[in-house]
Amino acid sequence: MGANNGKQYGSEGKGSSSISSDVSSSTDHTPTQAQKNVATSEDSDLSMRTLSTPSPALICPPNLPGFQNGRGSSTSSSSITGETVAMVHSPPPTRLTHPLIRLASRPQKEQASIERLPDQSMVQIFSFLPTNQLCRCARVCRRWYNLAWDPRLWRTIRLTGETINVDRALKVLTRRLCQDTPNVCLMLETVTVSGCRRLTDRGLYTIAQCCPELRRLEVSGCYNISNEAVFDVVSLCPNLEHLDVSGCSKVTCISLTREASIKLSPLHGKQISIRYLDMTDCFVLEDEGLHTIAAHCTQLTHLYLRRCVRLTDEGLRYLMIYCTSIKELSVSDCRFVSDFGLREIAKLEARLRYLSIAHCGRVTDVGIRYVAKYCSKLRYLNARGCEGITDHGVEYLAKNCTKLKSLDIGKCPLVSDTGLECLALNCFNLKRLSLKSCESITGQGLQIVAANCFDLQMLNVQDCDVSVEALRFVKRHCKRCVIEHTNPAFF
Repeated sequence: MGANNGKQYGSEGKGSSSISSDVSSSTDHTPTQAQKNVATSEDSDLSMRTLSTPSPALICPPNLPGFQNGRGSSTSSSSITGETVAMVHSPPPTRLTHPLIRLASRPQKEQASIERLPDQSMVQIFSFLPTNQLCRCARVCRRWYNLAWDPRLWRTIRLTGETINVDRALKVLTRRLCQDTPNVCLMLETVTVSGCRRLTDRGLYTIAQCCPELRRLEVSGCYNISNEAVFDVVSLCPNLEHLDVSGCSKVTCISLTREASIKLSPLHGKQISIRYLDMTDCFVLEDEGLHTIAAHCTQLTHLYLRRCVRLTDEGLRYLMIYCTSIKELSVSDCRFVSDFGLREIAKLEARLRYLSIAHCGRVTDVGIRYVAKYCSKLRYLNARGCEGITDHGVEYLAKNCTKLKSLDIGKCPLVSDTGLECLALNCFNLKRLSLKSCESITGQGLQIVAANCFDLQMLNVQDCDVSVEALRFVKRHCKRCVIEHTNPAFF
């Protein structure tokens, strides 16, 4: 890597003619005469560049330790005015102490080993970096700049952190990615900004306007976004299939904007192509909102409504009218869901593979019988905390859902060894079983399970009255089984 490769540089967006220059006021070191000559010879070349590299200051806050140590003792700042992205950097110190810079000053014969790698290998390495680190790599040297902006690396943008200015970062990144195709970023397919609390509707609107090929959007924990921003995304990104808005407490519905609905032809209908939707902890979601979601998202296969506490059986009835292809459904902690809701869920029949009804206190054996009778290919059931379930419900489930692989009936005090025996004699493929806080379970029931379910990989018997001998019996027969227990005598 030559001397010019160690030089950091930046440029402005369209409509700007000045190039960000190095300043020496932020450091006590004075560059040598040779460095000044190199900088002078390069300025004329770099001034012709129009590509703008987003500064890490936009992606990673300057007050973070990782940002301060990113490039030796140099400091950087960025500003945006209209279409301009300006970055000012201090020159490297006279004594080059950073490993990469020290290697860059050596003769060509002692070139850094990483520089010997072909471009394809470098791009492969860069593909494992998050977005903020990739932007830093783009500022190392000219070759890394060109490699870091390889279109193959920009199918995904991942930003995390509570203090990051996500709206600004998304604006700068999409502007850079839209240079070859003005105002449209055709390469970007995935945007993950989970946990970025400073994300607002403005950031989502930027994505909606610039990324028509977007297929996956994850904004979990971004509680400042509203329905209008989500509507814009689903309306302007027709290929969107995966949407995670968990923890976005202001989101109450998923629908097309009014303008998008008017533009659609009658043959197209008013459908959204989303297949995966996670609305966990969207506390204000109600039955009417779920009705609208179901009517627009008829292709749903995975739906998670954990802790949507305002939903009732009526909302599930709307869901089953429109969304008949659901394979995975979670209504955990939806306290108003009862046996009538499970009767509606049972209409999914053999398509349903995963069901979570944990802590739905109104569910009893009646609801379990509905599911077991019609959903014969069920593989996973979480019924923890459903205290109305008894041995009769477990028996009916075991005899009808023989391909069950994972079952959680923890905190079901009415389930005893009788139910476990029926489960063990019918569900031989069982791999995960949770019996946490099942007061009626004893070591005898566990021994029957271990003697028949040899593929058992996880067993939770915490807070159960189980002897050490029973636990050792399980370990002998199910050698790969991890046992979670609270018996201090067993280890």
